[in-house]
Amino acid sequence: MLKLEMIVEVHQLKRQGFKVAAIARKCNLSRTTVYEYLEMDFEEACRWTEELKTRQRKLDPYRDDILAWLKEHPDLSASQISDWLEERCNFKNVGDSTVRTYVRELREKYHIPKSLAFRSYEAIEELPRGKQMQVDFGEMRVKTFDGKTM
Repeated sequence: MLKLEMIVEVHQLKRQGFKVAAIARKCNLSRTTVYEYLEMDFEEACRWTEELKTRQRKLDPYRDDILAWLKEHPDLSASQISDWLEERCNFKNVGDSTVRTYVRELREKYHIPKSLAFRSYEAIEELPRGKQMQVDFGEMRVKTFDGKTM
């Protein structure tokens, strides 16, 4: 409904004599969007906003999988879900922000709050010399027999 209200407001401002650039500044829209809105009549705007509500989204085919994962593991992050989509469903054609938005909407719609699991850390007693060590798992690049670097 917000888009429809914005279109009506753009038309009202134009009837009041505002120029396209002024309307764009007032409504925080680009000038091209203002031109698009001005080309639409009310019926077209209504049809367009209805189409926006019913259009298919990229992640809709995976909705049931994502919902099952969220219900089983409510502490999953959108990043983890994105990884699982890639690993388990071989689906890579979506951006991280799209997954975040989709997961947030599913959590709101199905009332699945994100449970935060806090790790408890505590200081340990300092051990005497020779009884403790530190490990740095560094990275090393080596050449294979084909001459490729790994």
